[in-house]
Amino acid sequence: MAKTPDNRFFRDMVASMSNGVLSIRRDGGVVLINDAARRILGLPDMPGGWPGGDDVHYSELLKDYQDLVRLFASAFEMSTLPNRAELRLKPSGRVIGYTVSLVRDDRGRVHGASLFFKDLTLVEQAEERERLRDRLAALGEMAATIAHEVKNPLASIEVMAGLLRRQVADRGDLQGMLTDIINEAKMANAIVCEVLEFVRPIRLQVDRTELFRVVEDAIPLAERKVARRDTLVDVIVPKGLPVINGDHYQLCQVVTNLLINALEALGGGGAIRIRAQAVKTDRNELPPAVELRISDDGPGIPNDVKERMFNPFFSTKPQGSGLGLAIVRKIVDAHDGRIDVTTAPGAGTTFTIVLPIAVPGQLGF
Repeated sequence: MAKTPDNRFFRDMVASMSNGVLSIRRDGGVVLINDAARRILGLPDMPGGWPGGDDVHYSELLKDYQDLVRLFASAFEMSTLPNRAELRLKPSGRVIGYTVSLVRDDRGRVHGASLFFKDLTLVEQAEERERLRDRLAALGEMAATIAHEVKNPLASIEVMAGLLRRQVADRGDLQGMLTDIINEAKMANAIVCEVLEFVRPIRLQVDRTELFRVVEDAIPLAERKVARRDTLVDVIVPKGLPVINGDHYQLCQVVTNLLINALEALGGGGAIRIRAQAVKTDRNELPPAVELRISDDGPGIPNDVKERMFNPFFSTKPQGSGLGLAIVRKIVDAHDGRIDVTTAPGAGTTFTIVLPIAVPGQLGF
């Protein structure tokens, strides 16, 4: 007859699970929470996943996740418990797939409940990227046709205004008007080109890419668009960082766009700090990654703007197309990375980009 596993075995089993497990007694006391659950929810460490000592009530442990508090509060009253359901957690924004089960003793009496869940955020992001690709593919075909029809008249306007300006060289009043027409035509043409760039599907030329070379090439590109003047650009990007599988040109565009925004926000003063380091992901199934942070000590971004800043065609600049950050996010998504922003009015802005490193065996390396 097989020996019955001891309590330590079950503790080790739960602690080793890649899915989150959170169990409570009927009185609300937390019985266990494993490392995966703590990591997904961002909760403090509990050695071995067992609270021990004083009881912790689930409402206190999950005070930042009121959706889960309500779920546990109603678990003992439900006739049918959720099975393979999904929930977007607030305020973290993570998406979890979860199942709730009642814990019964050998007589069938309920004396607890368990929540089993998995972080589906990456799956959700991948599905959203796929939906976005489909929408952009259809939009791209339409935009390419419209852009072709618009670019030709714009080019004609610019050429004819230039010819007319030469013919009336002695008319100062007309010279200014014609110069404005030429400049406006050039600006409209640039917007059309940017729209085309955004709606076209990204075709990455993937190779082993060193992040310090990306930053090194992006800084002068940004300075050609916006003068640095007295702004300090402090760069610490070690050459020994792990390489990533990426498109050097596209990643240069990401860094360039973010630097342009920072330089414009600072207006010729302040400081921009660029930092990079290797980081571990918070999910065991993913390889390590490289994190790039671009920070400025400028005026920061209001909350209402922050919520919309990655939306296509949204801009707070009088002459902006509203596509700069949308293109940045699109490129980062194409690299299976993620981008986050931390900002507050008067406290500066930090963009954090996380990109997976090159895994041995990929691309034949």
